[in-house]
Amino acid sequence: MSISPLRRFSLWLSAGMRSALAWGGDWIWARPGIARWIYPTTAETREEDYRVHNGAMFAGFHEQERMLADRPRMAFYAAAIARMIRPGDRVIDLGTGTGILAALAARHGAAHVYALDHSEILTHAQALAVANRVENVEFVATHSTAFTPAEKVDVILHEQMGDCLFDESMVANVADLRDRVLKPGGRIVPSDFEFYCEPVMVRDSRVVPFIWELEVQGYDYSSLERHRPQNPGYYHLASTDAGLVDHFLGDPAPALTIDLHTVNPEGLPAELVIRRTVIEAGRLDGLAVFFRARVGDDLSLSTNPLDPRRAPHWGFRLLRTDRQVFAVGDEIEIRLSVERWTELSSWRWSCVRQRGASPLADVAV
Repeated sequence: MSISPLRRFSLWLSAGMRSALAWGGDWIWARPGIARWIYPTTAETREEDYRVHNGAMFAGFHEQERMLADRPRMAFYAAAIARMIRPGDRVIDLGTGTGILAALAARHGAAHVYALDHSEILTHAQALAVANRVENVEFVATHSTAFTPAEKVDVILHEQMGDCLFDESMVANVADLRDRVLKPGGRIVPSDFEFYCEPVMVRDSRVVPFIWELEVQGYDYSSLERHRPQNPGYYHLASTDAGLVDHFLGDPAPALTIDLHTVNPEGLPAELVIRRTVIEAGRLDGLAVFFRARVGDDLSLSTNPLDPRRAPHWGFRLLRTDRQVFAVGDEIEIRLSVERWTELSSWRWSCVRQRGASPLADVAV
């Protein structure tokens, strides 16, 4: 079937426009001063944009299904609530969703639960509570920063963790409620978190190198290195795939720990320096970002990509790096610089071999 001249022209014009937009985007991102002028943002506009996005995402059933079907997640919260909620407690469930955590708190003796959510899912949460004969839960359609109860509460219950721990504004939202409405000595569930940023090797069958690292059927792509994309999103790979990562190069350890009872949102570090000694040789394909939540020493929830008991609905993030092979005993220094912990586009990272070779290329954009 032949293509009409008009159709051919439309396809040519569309392809040309896409190419121009892609080139223009990279040109702008490569010049931060121009990018800030073209895409002006403030803390207030960024927060409002995120609230709109967050409210829309969690209003639909699919995201709720993924969370509710996550058995390690639900088992962790059921155990944490059974341990931490006491008869007569007044509780805030921050971001209640379908209301299941609020219902569990009520069933474990809470005198009153304020179930907060600014998403339209709240109408279904209210109906579910009636259908399940859940009492002592008051559903409040508001963002937590606009909520003040009649009296202070004993517990802040929440599930505000993003894939990279900080990217759903957990620290700011919980700390705001903590400072305004939590009783002295009150509890935050969960409160203890570990943030990880670990060098990993991807399985050989799954690895996708940067295009300039490729030679395909004798065709060399290395000349494209001078055209490295400047869009930060290019260097982030989000995955829930348990078969993607082959192994950690070093022994994983928390790069950062926080306690929501005491953390100051303004005091989060602007840079982390992480050093790893290679204990399993292999190719560095990227930095896996994940977290662990703890309640006491014996109850935890992990998003570690190699943990067979990981909570599967959370993704982990792979911060892509130029490929380099490491031997046992080599040392890697990782620097993660963060302008805003809630915005992954502001993260920059570099990896340097401390012994045995020249520095790795810095792929921070």
